[in-house]
Amino acid sequence: MTIRELLGSLRLSKDVDTTKEKLLMSSSAAAKLDVTGASSSSSNIISSLLNSAELGGSDANSSSSSDGKPAAAESRTKTFWGKLLEPNCPRAPINPDKWLYNQDFAPIMEEGRILTAKDMASLWVMLVVGVPTYYLAGSLVEMGMAWWQGIITVFLANVIVLIPMVLSSHAGTKFGIPFPVIARAPFGIVGANVPAMLRAFIGCGWFGIQTWIGGQAIFQLLNTLLAAHHAVAPAPLPSHEWPVIPWLGISAPEFASFMLFWLLQVGIIWNGIASIKQLEKYSAPILIVLSCTLLAWAYIKAGGFGPILSAPSQFAPGGAKAGQFWQVFFPALTANVGCWVSLTLNIPDFTRFSKSQADQVAGQAIGLPLFMAAFSFIGVAVTSATITIFGRAISDPIEVMSLIGGLFPTLLALIGVILAVLASNIAANVVGTANSLVNLNPQIFSFRGGAIFTAVLGILLAPWRLIQSSQGFIFTWLIGYSALLGPVGGIMLVDYFWVRDRSLDINALYSSDEKGPYWYTKGFNLSALVALVAGILPNVPGFLAAAGITSEVPLVFSVIYSNSWFVGIFLGGLVYWLLSEQQIPKLNRDQT
Repeated sequence: MTIRELLGSLRLSKDVDTTKEKLLMSSSAAAKLDVTGASSSSSNIISSLLNSAELGGSDANSSSSSDGKPAAAESRTKTFWGKLLEPNCPRAPINPDKWLYNQDFAPIMEEGRILTAKDMASLWVMLVVGVPTYYLAGSLVEMGMAWWQGIITVFLANVIVLIPMVLSSHAGTKFGIPFPVIARAPFGIVGANVPAMLRAFIGCGWFGIQTWIGGQAIFQLLNTLLAAHHAVAPAPLPSHEWPVIPWLGISAPEFASFMLFWLLQVGIIWNGIASIKQLEKYSAPILIVLSCTLLAWAYIKAGGFGPILSAPSQFAPGGAKAGQFWQVFFPALTANVGCWVSLTLNIPDFTRFSKSQADQVAGQAIGLPLFMAAFSFIGVAVTSATITIFGRAISDPIEVMSLIGGLFPTLLALIGVILAVLASNIAANVVGTANSLVNLNPQIFSFRGGAIFTAVLGILLAPWRLIQSSQGFIFTWLIGYSALLGPVGGIMLVDYFWVRDRSLDINALYSSDEKGPYWYTKGFNLSALVALVAGILPNVPGFLAAAGITSEVPLVFSVIYSNSWFVGIFLGGLVYWLLSEQQIPKLNRDQT
């Protein structure tokens, strides 16, 4: 499934719906289509405001040169918002190299832009409303926060991550190109595979985690069915009472359920993705309904919101963790940022389909922090309610659903989770990861091969170890990969906005000409690679301690690791800027 097929499955206006199948063709064919769906009202309002803020004309050609560089006079007079929301200027590359270009990586022309602000917000609803997001929010309560502390932490983290999310989206929207192609500018034509493979590795990990969640839902579903027929079959054992296989760390029935869900996904990948399109449409509504139903159940069972939201913070004076709030807050903030840090890199894969910069900014500003905070409230509230209902905090929604009681409610909840995870996992984790692998060489790697590789690596990463505890999920997984991807984000933002002043040579991005501006040294930009290492290294000691590889490290490294994304994006961007000032002549901003 290409990213174009994924986006084509979104519910758009009637006019766009009639052209979905045509939009699955190459971008050159898509450029000939007449898509007349109007932008949403929110986009129109923002566009009007921006026009009064010296945005300039709406014709991309009047404000940009052939390589996308703003004209000198306008570049000097534009405000910050005018630069951020400048018109799109996509164009097809001339004579692209076959090993750098295929249908999936072709720039999306204006007529192929199908996403409005409303559609971008809807996309974020589909991404936000999920089990990992619920689990992350519930983990904050499990770690000792009061409900309001958890919500503030989540909201603040997503306001922070919204900034690089919007900035990273700019090049994709302006030029219509995906993340692996954009990465060729700072890292080099060949070196772009380094950040692409880092992103692919994280995608494999998330695929495994989602598969484990789906497998747990199947495990609980089978337990519920057996319990309902215990007269003719032995009553099932709770998951924590099954004997654990030592080398796996989980029980045989849990691993079998995991593999069953894994095989179900592999079968869909192998036989084609068309059947999953309808599930993608309804995955978000299913989870929203289930989440609201779960919140209503917690409200009734706990006797109202009073008991749910009255659980005190364990960090308050006299609490079990008194005086330790800041030691938990900063890692939790980094973990919540880390929840989306991988998407801050490949968000251009989606925004390249946006109608305008105003649409991608408005859609993401509405969809990410607001819906994330709202859904996190459900996770925090229900987890707080489990203290009253069950006598302990349960942050795993699958376990909560299995304890609700009643055959029909339990079956309905678990089947809904299985369908939602099935749809979102293939769309969010397989597509982007497979495309990163295809970027190695489009003539060698197929999407199917990349997708199967993603699924296999998802098993080898043993995702149940990553998510079995708040400590492992937050400190080892989320913060750990934030340390890897933070420097990549810093390098790409500095390169695009500072070194190149929002200008990219589209022909050179698809060319292996050794005289091209993105070839550097044998296809690698050594400045970017040095900056990447510089941004990662300070976080290594803290990661080793968090993963249990070393017993302890000096306090300074623990503090650095607790803020790994912030440290990484700052150091990576700073080192790259310093090296680029010496090695890459900065573009003259007054150049026409």
